[in-house]
Amino acid sequence: MLALNIILAVAVGYLLYAQLSSKKPGSSGNKFSSADTSAHNAPFRVAYFEMDSVEANFAMVKDIKAELSKKEDAINNEMDRLGRTLQQKYNYYQSQAQAGTMSQTQSEAAKQDLNALDENMKNRKQILDQEYNDYVVRRMKDVKASIEEFLKDYNQTKRYSYIVSYEQGLFYYKDTTYNITADVVKGLNDLYKPKKK
Repeated sequence: MLALNIILAVAVGYLLYAQLSSKKPGSSGNKFSSADTSAHNAPFRVAYFEMDSVEANFAMVKDIKAELSKKEDAINNEMDRLGRTLQQKYNYYQSQAQAGTMSQTQSEAAKQDLNALDENMKNRKQILDQEYNDYVVRRMKDVKASIEEFLKDYNQTKRYSYIVSYEQGLFYYKDTTYNITADVVKGLNDLYKPKKK
């Protein structure tokens, strides 16, 4: 959960940074394109939504958390299985050594076998962790894309200059008049339902 929250916070921070830094140096602030949602000389308005509320109430985020939980369980089960195999081999070789039935050559072969199993287990863990992290990044991009898609349509009529995600500790004051969290959660869930089917 903490990793998911951190990734979402980073994604929203990146969005804000990308939006604020997207203006090219030397370009005039007076030029407007037909794609701009704000009218010329319109008041500058910033809306915000509570990201923790989106995380708690957006069905897509809930589904992703369930998917991640299943993947974590699968990784843990596989690592437990590999760990048990290593432990069983170790116990077998240990019992052979204590019984005095292993030659020096067999003892060396047993050490190599155990080292190979241990190395295989570490490599597999690294691969599974990388696959998991890649999956998390892909799914967080999906969430980000859904939020962007909704906000683009939503802002056609609302005409905010910026819509930001509120993260505790990042902003020190907020006017609840511009809190659009309920609209964002409802709109995201309405968009997600047909896609889920």
